[in-house]
Amino acid sequence: MSTLLIEGGVRLQGRVSVEGNKNAALPLLAACLLTEDECVLTNVPRIGDVEVMARLLQGLGAEVEGIGTTTVRVRAAKIGTSEADRSLVGRLRGSVLLLGPLLARTGRAFIAPPGGDFPARRTISTHLEALLAMGAHRCEGPDFALEAPEGLRAASMYLDEASVTGTETALLAAASAPGTTEIRHAATEPHVVELCQFLQKMGAEVTGEGSSRIRITGASKLHGAEHRLGGDYIEAGSWAVVGAITGGEVAIEGARDEDIEVVAAVLRRMNVECGMHDGVFVVKPSSPKALRKITTGLWPSFPSDLVSLVTVLATQAEGRTLVHDWMYELRLFALEQMSGMGADMFLADAHRIIVTGPTRLRGGRTLDTRDLRSGMSLIAAGLAADGETRVAPLETVERGYSQLVERLRGLGARVTKIED
Repeated sequence: MSTLLIEGGVRLQGRVSVEGNKNAALPLLAACLLTEDECVLTNVPRIGDVEVMARLLQGLGAEVEGIGTTTVRVRAAKIGTSEADRSLVGRLRGSVLLLGPLLARTGRAFIAPPGGDFPARRTISTHLEALLAMGAHRCEGPDFALEAPEGLRAASMYLDEASVTGTETALLAAASAPGTTEIRHAATEPHVVELCQFLQKMGAEVTGEGSSRIRITGASKLHGAEHRLGGDYIEAGSWAVVGAITGGEVAIEGARDEDIEVVAAVLRRMNVECGMHDGVFVVKPSSPKALRKITTGLWPSFPSDLVSLVTVLATQAEGRTLVHDWMYELRLFALEQMSGMGADMFLADAHRIIVTGPTRLRGGRTLDTRDLRSGMSLIAAGLAADGETRVAPLETVERGYSQLVERLRGLGARVTKIED
């Protein structure tokens, strides 16, 4: 376990490039199990979650080259087992994406309860209902065990929630099932669209991607494909908000304008000067203003993955802001630690927090990274605070941010990684 020691009070300045979308990389890696041919993914983010998924594929019998680089090659000529490594599954919620490909290739799938952020608060009921609708059957036991001895079949389904991984699970299962599957109330996020595009390259027919109604016609035999991942707009938005929190000037490369505009819209309303120029998103020194209310929502609303960071920004904005994250509650709980730094925060309930600013944050504390996104937010708070702040364990944040310490230093941050 490692700790990040931060000497705050420095305005970040410089340029940073984002790699591929973390939330696209995981389902695309899972999709590689659907074919015996080699698949090649480029612009893959070099993060902990991707490495865990790659190790899971290896444990199932796939050959994986390039782990820890931006180009990953996967060849799953044979699947040696239908049961994913329990210890790795416990570290990654995205391991649930293996269910569909395992059922398609072996007729069976066994995984332990997936881990990751808030594992006890997030169910996979939507994923299971989709697979059951396509002919899978539950097996007895404490874990998630499914069988489809006669193979998966096309189905028409309505998802009980527009779950991203639930939609991706249905797409992965339907890609090799005979007939046409229709998914209604589907998630519309860019990474869902990216999975649809990859499945098309592999031989499946997909229409309606990016809408709440997706139709996918499975192929009897999918083939290998190559795909370059699009830039991670959540990571790009993170660097943009961190720049605004520290009063700095940061240029972010690699994200599409149409993806990052969901972040830019809120930043502009908070009086942060920002915009896309020649493919580079730039945040300039500003005097942030409070918003009456910031609410997360499904795409293309403001993403829950950035609610913690924008809450920290609200501590540096003039006035009072109500932040409402109706999707998850533990991210806001994690930010209560900032009260000891001098932040004026009132946790109204599990989903709403009222922030009054601007306040001068004080260091001298050790902050607990309870999940990936709130961990990055606490690092941002440390960067804006006077004095030294420690944030641990750093590995929680490195699950989703590639070369984090090096990038922070490249922007002028005074940070040190301490190995415990």
